[in-house]
Amino acid sequence: MIIPLVIVKKNVRPATVTELVPGMIIVRLAGGMANQMFPYAAARRLAHRWQTELKLDIRGLAAERQQNLQFPRRYALDLFNITGRIATDEEIEPFAAVRQRRGLAALRDFLGLAPNPRRTWYRERHFHFDPRVLALPDNVYLDGNWVCEKYFLDVADIIRSEYTLKQAPSGRNRELLEEVAAVESVSIHIRRGDYAAVEKVRQVHGVCEIGYYTECIRMLAELVRDPHFFIFSDEPEWAKEHLRLRYPAVFVDHNSPEQGQEDFRLMSSCRHNIVANSGFSWWAAWLNAHPGKIVLAPRTWVRTTKYNTKDLVPASWIRV
Repeated sequence: MIIPLVIVKKNVRPATVTELVPGMIIVRLAGGMANQMFPYAAARRLAHRWQTELKLDIRGLAAERQQNLQFPRRYALDLFNITGRIATDEEIEPFAAVRQRRGLAALRDFLGLAPNPRRTWYRERHFHFDPRVLALPDNVYLDGNWVCEKYFLDVADIIRSEYTLKQAPSGRNRELLEEVAAVESVSIHIRRGDYAAVEKVRQVHGVCEIGYYTECIRMLAELVRDPHFFIFSDEPEWAKEHLRLRYPAVFVDHNSPEQGQEDFRLMSSCRHNIVANSGFSWWAAWLNAHPGKIVLAPRTWVRTTKYNTKDLVPASWIRV
């Protein structure tokens, strides 16, 4: 009689179901460049924590272009030196299947958690900071806006490194970078576009009035010696007509909408920033690496009471 040999390995922990699933963080991107930057930064922090792959779901951007032909959106993060890559349908599908589950998983779905222990679809629960995001596991799909630096502040150096533009400046933009570096430069961003032109958008966001900019200019002039202002706007002619300055000023109006990243680079290179209620100037100010920078931001970021914006503006910025 032959007795089979059984070898028992001690202290070997059996693989869990979660470990059988390859690690991956997927994040949904939507909106313009700045609105894509927030979710990416939150997901990049989570991917760094777990040392896992970061993939980007950009499928919704095509639908947005069809719905908003006047102000079309495109995938914009390819302008930067990011490490995340575009997710395939095959990579997204298992997470989408988790999201669609109902029945006994209703409570977990209500809490923003998926019922499948191997994968998690985490939907943003509210607009202000959600600390649970920082403790999410590997294999998660992030679905939300994540407009708060607390989601990625502990990896700020990584975010700053990746949010550098691939293409070097040239021509007038290179000249302006030299001018910005030579003076006590202050960027002013005047955001209009769909904020002013589309009623539905205006009811949610509103626009910063000239009075806000006048007060910010007055405050900067008291805090900074010999300020030199550089004005950026998606409607530069409107800005020239309505904004009056008694200080040296340059209206930066040579970059087309397709070259918005060049305005972005110039704004972030200024020593100080006056931001609009816009993610575009939020990120430019946040990426401003000058020590002792002063950032002025609007006290009221949105008109609607639907969103709690208490965590949107960094604590070091001055609300006006």
